[in-house]
Amino acid sequence: MAESVSGRELRSTVREDGTLTLSLARVTLDPPGPGEVIVAVEAAPINPSDLGLLVGPADPGSAVPGGSADAPTLTLTIPPDRRGAVAARLGQSLPVGNEGAGTVIAAGPDVEDLVGKTVGMIGGAMFADHRKLRASDCIVLKDGQTAADGAAMFVNPLTALGFVETMRAEGHRALVNTAAASILGQQLNRICLADGIPLVNVVRSPEQAQLLRDAGATHVVDTSADNFREALKAAVAESGATIAFDAIGGGTLGGQILAAMEAAASKDAAYSRYGSDMFKQLYIYGMLDPGPTIINRSFGFAWSVGGWLLFPFLQKAGAEVAGRLRARVRDELTTTFATRYSRTIGLAEALQPEVFAAYERKATGEKFLIDPRR
Repeated sequence: MAESVSGRELRSTVREDGTLTLSLARVTLDPPGPGEVIVAVEAAPINPSDLGLLVGPADPGSAVPGGSADAPTLTLTIPPDRRGAVAARLGQSLPVGNEGAGTVIAAGPDVEDLVGKTVGMIGGAMFADHRKLRASDCIVLKDGQTAADGAAMFVNPLTALGFVETMRAEGHRALVNTAAASILGQQLNRICLADGIPLVNVVRSPEQAQLLRDAGATHVVDTSADNFREALKAAVAESGATIAFDAIGGGTLGGQILAAMEAAASKDAAYSRYGSDMFKQLYIYGMLDPGPTIINRSFGFAWSVGGWLLFPFLQKAGAEVAGRLRARVRDELTTTFATRYSRTIGLAEALQPEVFAAYERKATGEKFLIDPRR
């Protein structure tokens, strides 16, 4: 019979005094029951969605180290005007890390065949030495695929595939994606090239634009260019995009994309004070800019703005679709969905101020991987 397993978990706690503390908690996992496994975590990526829980609305520049070498802490201050956003989690020590990969070291009686297998997994609390979870939340990697290969096989790949599924389900034929030089954006570009889907990639620098053009992207527009708006209109018109996925959230970019879609739709149409009847959809799936979303309406009334999140999408799509998407990710794990990491750190390193400042920047090309064994 399997024994209990002890180890560390990276936790985030918000306190009533307006501080947020990151720490390593010692936890003990009971032996796995039927349908459960315990995985020794070997790789877990730091995604923007993880930072939403890890750091929340706290000021990253306020980080102050504490604790000891074996039990370090990092304490940040939450500005008073942002504290309402975390009122529901006061005093709760929350584990962090959406996804990861590692080796199964213990399993329930009905899934013992998984012991010794390398698996990718989803379900939270992955920034830890060990994770107990349902076997159904794991995917056994193919021979030759490593834990680092499988660590990020859920959030970005399934999000990119989810965009395409949403586009098709809602009757669109082409799409726009912002922050397109990100790992997610690069994966979406590969998917659209392989599947013959017109894609408009929106980036924020000439270097990012060149990165995507070198990867075969047809439509790339740079928000820092003087002719950005005209270039966006031209790319949207040529691609026929009528749905957009925006990782930025704040600012005017989402409204500019809708305006470009309207310009394309009304170019050769008869004038109507209500705008074109072509429906335009903007989904916000990130908050790289946490400020207000500004919509300067200049595109009639046939449009909608909403939020898009991976897990609600998968629940709505159903088991057949989710299984089909997961199978594609595993088959193309080291090609279409390959993730490159700029740095690998240990759990305690994640609480060092200079390391924290580096991964919290969310800079393009800087992807951090946590390996608790370091």
